[in-house]
Amino acid sequence: MHPMLITAVKAARRAGAIINRASLELDKLQVSRKGPRNYVTDIDIAAEQAIVDILSNAYPSHSILAEESGSIQPADGTKEAEYQWIIDPLDGTTNFIHGYPFYAISIALMHNGQAAHALIYDSNRDELFTASRGGGAFLNDRRIRVSGRSRYSEALLSEHAGRVAGDSATRNRFEHLLASCGSVRRGGSAVLDLAYVAAGRSDGFCGLKMKPWDMAAGALLVLEAGGLVGDFHGDQTWMETGDIMAATPKIFPQMISHLQVAENNA
Repeated sequence: MHPMLITAVKAARRAGAIINRASLELDKLQVSRKGPRNYVTDIDIAAEQAIVDILSNAYPSHSILAEESGSIQPADGTKEAEYQWIIDPLDGTTNFIHGYPFYAISIALMHNGQAAHALIYDSNRDELFTASRGGGAFLNDRRIRVSGRSRYSEALLSEHAGRVAGDSATRNRFEHLLASCGSVRRGGSAVLDLAYVAAGRSDGFCGLKMKPWDMAAGALLVLEAGGLVGDFHGDQTWMETGDIMAATPKIFPQMISHLQVAENNA
């Protein structure tokens, strides 16, 4: 494992310990609202700070983009950082607040704008998903691959687009996409949804208007596990637009086709 990824694993496990301790005393959480159905707790902030502290101390010339803290410039004053860490300290906060054990930590390292290393850590199950560009994807040191399923009518998809406000055309497109597959799950943690595609537990994922910290690590995991990642047209604009699909090589083009049919019939 690359030294930078090892450091990220150390940071994730430190944050995971904070989250696990807090999960035993949910009645003591301090919860505030960032927007409609968008919550943050004192544990999100504490976990993020633990990650930032470890990464900043180890790599003071790296910048950081974190969900709660925003953009953090390099600690050593570097003006244009070659490396940037993208952090989601607790993806699935609503699940966490309710004691629903489907949430995770996500850390990606970008090198000149391209994902180089990634991890997603499910502290509930002690499942650590890791990937390095060109080095494959792993779950607790075991190599993982996307599923070999080819029939769309049998595919299990996950989605993070069911509550898009004020855009009926987009909702209709997704209804057609999701109605045609075998089954759909909406787990409430996009980073775990992507990790599950990489591990072959599901066959595809679609998400709408997501943030970089929702996508960066999971996308690299899927790619290194042999999957495909793109926007709703199969292009590579997903980091800019936040519209992303990830799936096995056989399911991905079928997802694109179903979206195109819905768009043409709109």
